Amino acid sequence: MEFGLTTFAEINDPAVSPGERLREVVEEAVLADQLGLDVYGIGEHHRPDMAASAPEIVLATIAGRTEKIHLSSAVTVLSSADPVRAFQNFATLDLLSSGRAELMAGRGSFTESFPLFGYSLGDYDELFAEKLDLLLALRAEGPTTWSGQFRAPLDGVVVHPRPEGRPLPVWVAVGGTPNSIVRAGTLGLPMALAIIGGQPAGFAPHADLYRRALEHGGHPASTPLAVHAHGYVAGDEQAARADFLPGYKATFDKLGRERGWAPMSRAQIEGLIGPEGALFFGHPERVADKIVALHDLLGLDRFEMHVSHVDHARTMRSIELFATEVVPLVQARLAVPATV
Repeated sequence: MEFGLTTFAEINDPAVSPGERLREVVEEAVLADQLGLDVYGIGEHHRPDMAASAPEIVLATIAGRTEKIHLSSAVTVLSSADPVRAFQNFATLDLLSSGRAELMAGRGSFTESFPLFGYSLGDYDELFAEKLDLLLALRAEGPTTWSGQFRAPLDGVVVHPRPEGRPLPVWVAVGGTPNSIVRAGTLGLPMALAIIGGQPAGFAPHADLYRRALEHGGHPASTPLAVHAHGYVAGDEQAARADFLPGYKATFDKLGRERGWAPMSRAQIEGLIGPEGALFFGHPERVADKIVALHDLLGLDRFEMHVSHVDHARTMRSIELFATEVVPLVQARLAVPATV
């Protein structure tokens, strides 16, 4: 199984400038590479509290400072992007990083990009389906002839530059919508499930649906499945509660006010921290236990932990514990054959 990290370059402290936060993100990715993690992903957002509106530029900076780690968007909001430009950006990143780029496409759980780039939320799913179709056509070898509803047609166009030695890896990120899962599976694309709340056990039917869609589309059952989830690893869980939980609650309460949700209760937070919950929080042993259980539940190929809600120094320490203690524990437990 692969292990990675994701970030939206959240600005938790108003005293930290966007430039400073982006430079911190680069340092966090460099540490992840040095510690041997497999992938680092940056999500596209267009908000004052998240600094990475152009993940590919941040990833290109990281590419120049790292050697092995794969560099992914988490996600590219393809619905409001130009697939030609997205392909060019990530093909360029792939060339700069010697074949380490991945484009993870999503419909977007935040909506700021739609009016910003002149799109209607009424076309939310149609935009994504059409633009994903174009992106995959551009990725194929040979000239692209294509037409759709939301952009000008292409007639025998070859978009440059091209990745070297392989097609550009394209993943699809989903939040649990069945139509999105079926689309990823029937197209044979690797899929990432965003498990942000509730209980991971509730996502088992989604993993099953994905594999049935892969089979229906004639694609290998081994096509990778990833999970993106929030987490924070710490040696002292009591101290970690004080360091992490207030910021975590504040973030989701702020989003709740924007979307009409009630504030998170203490019971909800404890449920997320507990063995069945979606927050991978606490001592390395506890976090490793939850990842192993998730792997066994979903047949997972990659786990990506989203570290935020704390300052840069604490983020760096959490990354270190994740890479040096959690990952070896999970790897050791997965290497032991299950007993009947």
